[in-house]
Amino acid sequence: MKRPDRDKQMAEAEALFGDRLKNVSFAGGLYFGLHLSDKLAPYPADRDEANDARVEELRRFCREEVNAAAIDRDANIPDRVVAGLGKLGVLGACLPKSCGGLELTQTQYCRLIEVLGGHCGSTALFVNAHHSIGPRSIVLFGTPEQQATWLPKLATGEWLSAFALTEPDAGSDAANVQTTATPTGDGRGYVLRGEKRYITNGSIAKALTVMARTPVADSSETKVTAFLVSPDMPGFDVTEARMPKMGVRGTVTSRLAFRDMFVPSENVLGEVGKGLKIALTVLDFGRTTFGASCTGAAKYCLARSRAYANERVQFGEKIGSFELVKEKLAYMAAGVYAMEAATYQTAALIDAGVAEYMLETAMLKVFATEVLWRILDDTFQIHGGMAYFADQPFERMIRDARINTVGEGSNDVLRPFIALVGLRAVGMELQDVQKAMSKPLSNLARLGNFAARQLGSLVSSPDVPVHGAELEGDAARLASAIGHFGLQMTRLLATYRESILERQYQLARVADAATELYVSRCVLARLEQLVGDHHADAERKASELATARYYLKTAERRIRRNLKDLWDNDDEETTRLAEGVLGTQTS
Repeated sequence: MKRPDRDKQMAEAEALFGDRLKNVSFAGGLYFGLHLSDKLAPYPADRDEANDARVEELRRFCREEVNAAAIDRDANIPDRVVAGLGKLGVLGACLPKSCGGLELTQTQYCRLIEVLGGHCGSTALFVNAHHSIGPRSIVLFGTPEQQATWLPKLATGEWLSAFALTEPDAGSDAANVQTTATPTGDGRGYVLRGEKRYITNGSIAKALTVMARTPVADSSETKVTAFLVSPDMPGFDVTEARMPKMGVRGTVTSRLAFRDMFVPSENVLGEVGKGLKIALTVLDFGRTTFGASCTGAAKYCLARSRAYANERVQFGEKIGSFELVKEKLAYMAAGVYAMEAATYQTAALIDAGVAEYMLETAMLKVFATEVLWRILDDTFQIHGGMAYFADQPFERMIRDARINTVGEGSNDVLRPFIALVGLRAVGMELQDVQKAMSKPLSNLARLGNFAARQLGSLVSSPDVPVHGAELEGDAARLASAIGHFGLQMTRLLATYRESILERQYQLARVADAATELYVSRCVLARLEQLVGDHHADAERKASELATARYYLKTAERRIRRNLKDLWDNDDEETTRLAEGVLGTQTS
């Protein structure tokens, strides 16, 4: 049944994403069964001597100054840690040098966040919340005056930042922001009224990006606008400074209220009514660094699990000799490799300045957070009862990681998003083909191109070019999976048409298959970089090839299973049972 507000939701989606969807990204091309080689940036090189030194300096700082257990126990990141991160340049890593930042690339910054993610979840989240979202929005959308005013102190950590979007009725449904910003009669500014919750750094930030609804001229509508706010503005109220929570306890998570708070017009960030586009843009950066912090945590788990499996003896044997432990270790190794590949390939897209990477960052976020969750669970299982106790880091890491699948877009929201954004362009093409069928003689070229691609996918696969003959077999198998995926997307839309919007079971399968395809290409790109690296020794190459190929093989199996389940599933029974549980079942 079509929801009554579907037309409104679709209009909002078009307004938010329409201009971003004009350019099909690499991941978007997968839905057509295409490998858009020109949309994939080269995988970043391993060697970066200047940044390698920063990474080692940060790693040393973490060992000596960042006590993750104490931060969790005390629910506080000490001022000396914040100051130290500021001195190292981490808090202004990607900000312009003219404003006191290091002007690092996204790839370089991700390597720093990976270190933090492997050491302390609270500290990694604190840095990500301060740097990846708040100041980044000023760099991308701020006026020269705003940048000169706000960025220098944010770069050093003298000021901390927060991004205030979430409200009681606006979380994953970001368009439902209810905080209002009413223009003053004299045109000097706006009066903000409303409340925010779950705001990381909210009560300690000196610079906040606040989303609020502003009226549209000559209309009863309102649209979301971004404002730069400081806590010294009259009417700014911290209603709860530190909200107690399950994990990442060292971070400050706050409730805020704006009680007739005046904000001058010069504090509007970007264009009036374009606030959600600002939020979506900066979230792309935050989701990429999510991948980095998850990679760091996963690497730590793999190292600890490998060591423990080689030393722990049960039933007269090392536990690493048991197949169920081997299965876990194999998944960990392949997952870490793929997660790292996807993180740095996605960061490379951002650094290359490609037109669009919204799909790729959403895919990375879902993939990395869920692979880490399984790796943590397997790590816990390998360590057995000892993992349950607080003298080991694993119970804390599980608590810290649980926010990952919820924050910066719930994975249950991002999956339909990934599917629908990718399917949209395919659906538009099918609409055009349907229209062209009514006048076939005047649309022979369009119809011919569509038919050629569809028939071509049945008999051959897209070209997936790779450097290195030893990777040609891997590329051919991936190409076959991409072609098959594209055919299934056309069939899915032809079968369900507009009703696909409501079929979340199917959308989740589409998203998972598309994500595995994208990550598989990232793994292959990483292998290309390795094969072409003449400094890499033979043992390392052999080990990485084995690990990567295990991921590629298991990913292919998962992709085909998801596509098979599009047509052979228990969806109707699932719905009937759930509606019975809810008490909403209809006869």
